[in-house]
Amino acid sequence: MGVFSRVELQPLAVAPPDLRASETRRRRRRLLRRSLRIADVIGLGLAFGAAEALFRNNTGGPTSIIMQTEVALFLVSLPGWIAAATVHGLYGRDEERAGYSTVDDLVGVFHLLTVGTWAYFAVGAVTALFEPDPLKLATFWSIGIVAVVSGRVVARSLVRRRVPFLQNTLIVGAGEVGQLIARRCMRHPESGIHLVGFVDSAPQHVSDPALAAVPFVGSPEDLPDIIGVLDVERVVIAFAQEPDEKIVELVRTLKYLDVEIDIVPRLFELVGPRVEFHDVGGFPLMVMSPMRLSRTTRAVKRTIDVCASAAVLLLLLPFFVIAAAAIKLDSRGPVFFSQVRMGAGDRTFNLLKFRTMVADAEAAKRGLSHLNIHANEGAGVMFKIPDDPRVTRVGRFLRRYFLDEFPQLINVLRGEMSLVGPRPLVLDEDQHVSSWARRRLDVKPGMTGLWQVAGRSVIPFEEMIRLDYIYVTNWSLAGDLRLLLQTVPLVFRGESRGF
Repeated sequence: MGVFSRVELQPLAVAPPDLRASETRRRRRRLLRRSLRIADVIGLGLAFGAAEALFRNNTGGPTSIIMQTEVALFLVSLPGWIAAATVHGLYGRDEERAGYSTVDDLVGVFHLLTVGTWAYFAVGAVTALFEPDPLKLATFWSIGIVAVVSGRVVARSLVRRRVPFLQNTLIVGAGEVGQLIARRCMRHPESGIHLVGFVDSAPQHVSDPALAAVPFVGSPEDLPDIIGVLDVERVVIAFAQEPDEKIVELVRTLKYLDVEIDIVPRLFELVGPRVEFHDVGGFPLMVMSPMRLSRTTRAVKRTIDVCASAAVLLLLLPFFVIAAAAIKLDSRGPVFFSQVRMGAGDRTFNLLKFRTMVADAEAAKRGLSHLNIHANEGAGVMFKIPDDPRVTRVGRFLRRYFLDEFPQLINVLRGEMSLVGPRPLVLDEDQHVSSWARRRLDVKPGMTGLWQVAGRSVIPFEEMIRLDYIYVTNWSLAGDLRLLLQTVPLVFRGESRGF
């Protein structure tokens, strides 16, 4: 067992902010907002230009005047588009929320383009300056969504590459929950968090070597001084040992400082993205709606699975042929690997993958048990080995880009899996799931899900089960779309899975 290292900070009577650092943050915010606005204008301009080009009438005369009127009206409306995007919160949330990405902008961009397109239609219909063509406006709307979203992806990528985007972050509470958050932050550098230390009056012991390197920088009462000394931009309140009254007073104090504040809810194990707040007589209450998976909802989800998996399988047919040839030439054994997994309703099925290991991989498993990164979780739970020596050369490439999992689209088409869902467990792992956690089997296992986005093979078994429970009890079609989009960059970045 290790302990947190303590860093002694020179206390300040008054903790003045680092003016250079504050100016850097302000410059960073301005640069990102300006870049996003430019990306939006370019995206809208491309959509408008494409719609005009596709529906141009070459008869001359009044048509050219109408086109000039439309161009002028579009140019005049650009400030309105930017103002509407600001109202939708499309420029100020990167600093407020750690790990904010373009995926989080999708709903706002959709609303922006929809409302803006209808407003454009209404202006043309009411003023008679031009005749709004519904098909032309639909083209502008659809191209606009793609162009604006793509532009925002590029803008964020370029800005975050040019300026230091890490936020110095303190975690108040060095207990089990605080350490869990720290591991998540360190596991996801894309969240933009630079963990500078823990604040707690009684920090717990830590066995994780990575967390042992994170210093304990002081007690909650020292927090205002610590923020000034370490130029902290974000504070996470995570169940410190202090009384609730002191934590409330601490948060009230922090609200007057130039820092973002994140508070871990008491029932964080149950809280998902669908949780909302309302008030009764001014008292805030958190709403947790019951799980409702009606026949209609299941039918919609199944329809999406069938259509998407069939389309992707058709597109990937040439890749399947190439991958099969490469696997056969690289090592002896079958092209596909089949393994029994536990599916929805306690029904087993054979999960398909491209074979990425040598033919006798299962026989060699026992001799490699000492390398299992989950060995300390108890016998029989997940078996994952970093840089597994049983993996073939072709298999290593397929695994790096998740290409070995594309045959699971066949499982989706059969109705055994879904595109998004809980992790499909092998039977030995499923034996360790009981009680409330078996609610994960209320829906079909997925090719991706919260477990995939959160860290896949490196997250502990119990944490993975909790994520599956949160997914099932907070399920929504919008949530599925979000998880699919969050999985895409993992594939293109070639995330190392370690197994």
